[in-house]
Amino acid sequence: MNFDLAFEKLIGHEGGYVNDPKDPGGETKFGISKRAYPKLDIKALTMTSAANIYLTDYWIPAGCELVPEAVRYDLFDAAVNSGIRQAIIWLQQAAGTSVDGSIGPKTKAAIGSADGAELHAKFNGYRLKFMTDLTTWDRFGKGWARRIAANLINV
Repeated sequence: MNFDLAFEKLIGHEGGYVNDPKDPGGETKFGISKRAYPKLDIKALTMTSAANIYLTDYWIPAGCELVPEAVRYDLFDAAVNSGIRQAIIWLQQAAGTSVDGSIGPKTKAAIGSADGAELHAKFNGYRLKFMTDLTTWDRFGKGWARRIAANLINV
């Protein structure tokens, strides 16, 4: 999966403009939050601008092109939803390698020799387990679980 296809799939999970006072991200559009981008006019954000943000601030830094196809989209989606470092930590846990939140030679070797389907399942398992421990699970957990389920179903 390349970035364009991943972005199209991601936008299917992300909504339009929302300003939920209980969302720690605050004002959000296309999944881009005011908390992460305090100087950005969220309400006026265009789809093209959102795509550029996702490419330069998530896809490339998360190393999505470096990982096996089986987990590429999941890594991207998790980086957007929970942060790049945390997404890489789940990847490292799934691959059974040392955890440091960075894709280096050991991580590349571990994911390169891993079974793609197993890596995919474990990655999403670690992701879901982490989310169930968040204090915001009661408010947002159902949506997060549906998002991860959709990733598992629509491989």
